[in-house]
Amino acid sequence: MMDRSGLAEFLRHRREALQPEDVGMPRGRRRRTRGLRREEVAVLCHMSTDYYSRLEQERGPQPSHQMLASIAQGLHLSLDERDHLFRLAGHNPPVRGADGEHVGPGLLRILDRLDDTPAEIITELGETLRQSPMGVALTGDTTRFTGPERSIGYRWFTDPAARSLYAPEQHAFLTRMYASGLRQVVTLRGPGSRAAHLADLLLERSEEFRRVWEEHEVGVRPNEVKHFVHPEVGALELNCQRLVDPDQAQSLLVYTAVPGSESHEKLQLLSVIGSQSLR
Repeated sequence: MMDRSGLAEFLRHRREALQPEDVGMPRGRRRRTRGLRREEVAVLCHMSTDYYSRLEQERGPQPSHQMLASIAQGLHLSLDERDHLFRLAGHNPPVRGADGEHVGPGLLRILDRLDDTPAEIITELGETLRQSPMGVALTGDTTRFTGPERSIGYRWFTDPAARSLYAPEQHAFLTRMYASGLRQVVTLRGPGSRAAHLADLLLERSEEFRRVWEEHEVGVRPNEVKHFVHPEVGALELNCQRLVDPDQAQSLLVYTAVPGSESHEKLQLLSVIGSQSLR
C-alpha cells in the first residue's frame, strides 16, 4: 500500500538536503529556496514539474517502478534510501548487486563535477548508465542502446560501426579483451545470468566471437592508454582511470590527456565542438 504522506515527506526532505552544486547545477544569484527547487528535481528525474509536485503534495498517482528509479537517481539516493522510497510508494525494491542499475551517490557526485572531462559510468557488461557531456562528445550517446546492444562487448562483435571509434591496430587486442572479460563475468555470475545469456547470443551470431571464445583466454586487461579515432578531431591518445563501486559492480571511467600533448589540444577542441552541438 502506498504511504502518500510518508512519500511526500521523504521526497521533500531529500530535495531540501541537496544543493545545486551537489548535482552539477549552477546556483544562480538569487536563490532563496532551501535546497533544490521542485522544477530542478523534475529535470533531474526526467519528468514534468507538475507530476513531481503532486507527489510532494500527497495527491499524485502511484509512481511506476520506472518513475521511482528516475526519482531515486535524480535525488542521488543511496541504495538504502532507494529501497525506502520504493516501499513508501507501495512497491518491492529492485534487486541489488550485479544486475542493479542504480548508480550510487558517490559516483554521481564525481561525474557531476566532470563537465570538462570525458567520463562514463558502466556496468560489468560494458553498459553505459551515465555520461558526462564530454563523454557524449567523445563516444556519442551510448546510453541510447537497448537490449543486448547496450553492451559495448556485444556491439563490438555484431555491429561494425562500433569499431570505427578505435584505432585499427587496436582491434585485435580489443577483440580478445572483450571476450576475456565476458568469460570472467560468466564464470563469476554463473549459468542463467545476464552475462551467460549475452555469451550465448554472441555464440549464435558471431563467428569471430566463437573463434576467440574457444581460446578460453582470461585476464586480458584493458590498456591504460586508449587510442580513439574521433570523426571530428582525429586520433586521440587518452589515459583511462577507473573507479569501482563493488556493491553495484559498476565503474566510473575517466579519460584524460597528457597536458601539452596534441591529444590534450584536441580534447579542448572537442569541448568546444561538443558545447556547440548541445546548443
